[in-house]
Amino acid sequence: MTMTIWQSVITIAVVAIGTMITRFLPFIVFPESKQPPRFIEYLGRVLPFAMTGLLVVYSLKDVSPMTGSHGIPELIAMAVIVALHAWKRNMLLSIAGGTILYMVLVQLVFV
Repeated sequence: MTMTIWQSVITIAVVAIGTMITRFLPFIVFPESKQPPRFIEYLGRVLPFAMTGLLVVYSLKDVSPMTGSHGIPELIAMAVIVALHAWKRNMLLSIAGGTILYMVLVQLVFV
């Protein structure tokens, strides 16, 4: 099923408007001159850690120690991520290094 040109234009416009609303709304609701509510500040402190934990659980949910490579590439990649982060304290480096190592292990070593 294909969309007509007008349907495509409307779809793109709705997506663009939705994106702009999600980007601009926090600055409108919580201007810089006003102190945000304590609950919003609390969420700003705890949500990054909660999202990281969620991603770890989601990434490891299908790993089975009883089949295949027994989760060894995942364990190696996690150890490298922790070591890189402890060494450099750079989240981007840690995530990128662990992801690249994991992909190399899965594609070339644990085939």
